[in-house]
Amino acid sequence: MYPQLEIDLGKLRHNAREVVKRCSRDGIDVCGVVKCYWADPKIVQTYLDGGAKQIGTSRLSQIRSMKEAGIETEFLLLRVPQMCELAEVAELADYSLESDLDVMKALNRECEKQDVVHKVIVMADLGDLREGFWDKDEMVDACVFVDRSLHNLHLAGIGVNLGCYGAIQPTPDKMTDLIAIARRIEERIGRPLEIISGGATSTFSLVHWDTIPAGINHVRIGEGVALAYDLPYVWGIEDMDYLYCDAFTLKAQVLEVRTKASHPQGKLCIDCFGDVPTFEDRGMRKRALLAVGRADVGTVEKLRPRLKGVEVLGGSSDHLIVDIEDCERDLKPGDVLEFDMCYATIVGATISPDMEKVYIDSEE
Repeated sequence: MYPQLEIDLGKLRHNAREVVKRCSRDGIDVCGVVKCYWADPKIVQTYLDGGAKQIGTSRLSQIRSMKEAGIETEFLLLRVPQMCELAEVAELADYSLESDLDVMKALNRECEKQDVVHKVIVMADLGDLREGFWDKDEMVDACVFVDRSLHNLHLAGIGVNLGCYGAIQPTPDKMTDLIAIARRIEERIGRPLEIISGGATSTFSLVHWDTIPAGINHVRIGEGVALAYDLPYVWGIEDMDYLYCDAFTLKAQVLEVRTKASHPQGKLCIDCFGDVPTFEDRGMRKRALLAVGRADVGTVEKLRPRLKGVEVLGGSSDHLIVDIEDCERDLKPGDVLEFDMCYATIVGATISPDMEKVYIDSEE
């Protein structure tokens, strides 16, 4: 049945091995981030088989489901925890990212109740403006307090998030700033931190270019293994043939093929999502309607057709519209088109109840 999401576990395993191998050369451990496909156990296992030291996700429900599926590893909670979920943090997660001292005090009390010691990575905000301490003196003091006074928390290290909300590029200077904060903390607490976490997939660009400063020893990588889309298309890495960019394939069936006007006819208002679209008048063009939409993959415009001459025009909740005027095949209803995906489309596809998942393994 279609739409269908084909997942090549062999390519994912290969990507994980290659990323881990390159990070290991610089003394960097990899936390495999699995939130974008909702911690599918088959996919999670490819990260571990490839050498990831931990598995990270933003949602405790995913950690619980992975444990129930028999995944054996250390789990890192990537979203700083809500006060209402601290009991589950203590129960389920080995590590968590933290950015507020009051939350850590409350987490310490919960860990004391459960008789566990929980490891924390305290986050610095170096300009991306999401989680993290902005005042670095405050951050150092908070870390010292955790180390000396919160006996059911273990200060494992510090970290940073870049390239997300604020779209700030990871640079050697940003990494050096993070290392400097770590050294200040280490001087105060009298021991080395185990983890200095330099960010996510975007930070892997520094590993690839061999510009990541010594001292960063941990990265949190999901998209770079799953899709490797951002690295060439966003970060401009052209010599990246050691990673597959097609481990995920969206397959959708054609519903209708007709030649129609390229510009809507009538008075324009808003579309079904409340937006005011714009259209280029290219005259009469052949187009195809496919049975997949925003309800399945989110931003349909980010889908990349594999068949030459097919161009994504847009879509609605349940439909995708593509221009096929210059397509090399004579398409008809019932034909299936394949698309490469990005992070934004994978998130929707992996949780859509109408998306059939098909697993293959090119390494077998």
